[in-house]
Amino acid sequence: MKPIGLLMREHRLIERMIALLKAELSNIAETGKIDDHFLDTIIDFFRTYADRCHHGKEEDILFRELGTKPLLAEHKAMMDGLIEDHVLARNTIERLYGAKQSYMAHQVPLSDVTDCMEIITQLYPEHIEKEDKHFFFPSLQYLSPREQDAMLSEFREFDGKFEIYEKIIKAREGK
Repeated sequence: MKPIGLLMREHRLIERMIALLKAELSNIAETGKIDDHFLDTIIDFFRTYADRCHHGKEEDILFRELGTKPLLAEHKAMMDGLIEDHVLARNTIERLYGAKQSYMAHQVPLSDVTDCMEIITQLYPEHIEKEDKHFFFPSLQYLSPREQDAMLSEFREFDGKFEIYEKIIKAREGK
């Protein structure tokens, strides 16, 4: 397996959570109420799995290694844009957490919560498409097979800590 294969597999799990998030947005639109327990799960998933695990692998390993290479300007610009997306996602999840807390204390309208949720449902699919279809495969040209193998080993060190999230998503999907 190539290191990007592992990242792309993680994308599939993130996409499944996005689908659940969209379903929750529909439920909120119908009922006018949030499932605060599930919203806590969403926030935890994006903080821990999407950001620490997945973005951690990208930023702390893949992008670190690519940063030592003479990237074409278009690949460097794309990598910088992907990092900006990570920052936006991180900040939006923190805004979602604050909005949820404030909404539960009757201090802000429900739209503060749903606006953050909508940003996440729009950002991640676009971000994943950029990585899967436009960045990951070209990035391999900068890494030798030995470097790719070392990267894959480093990626796998992260994985054991985050298996719980697939179980959480399966349970919510009813599988």
